[in-house]
Amino acid sequence: MAKKGKSGDSEADMKRQQAAATAIIKKRDELRSKLAELDRELRALGPAAKGRVRPRNDMNLVEALRKVLNGKTMGVTQVSEVVQKAGYKTFAANFRTIVNQTLIKNRKIFKKVSRGQYTAG
Repeated sequence: MAKKGKSGDSEADMKRQQAAATAIIKKRDELRSKLAELDRELRALGPAAKGRVRPRNDMNLVEALRKVLNGKTMGVTQVSEVVQKAGYKTFAANFRTIVNQTLIKNRKIFKKVSRGQYTAG
């Protein structure tokens, strides 16, 4: 007849703890594997994935806007697209807003022709 009592309870507790530890270790290993995969995906994205990295441009945004708008009138959305097509690099999700603020802030360089329409001259 098996003894019941303290030693039997602790043996059962030990088995439950071992099973719980095994499950947690398995889950940890799965998460490490997923994390390694995410790290590979981030490395594939290049410098932008390393955090807040500013791209290098030959000229600042004001100069790029002046070059694009010189003698032309464009809306904010159009000029933001044209500046990027001309080679200005940005990772900003709100680049149009940045362009709009730059145009407003530099009134000596950019003239507002009508609502949302600017020129440089």
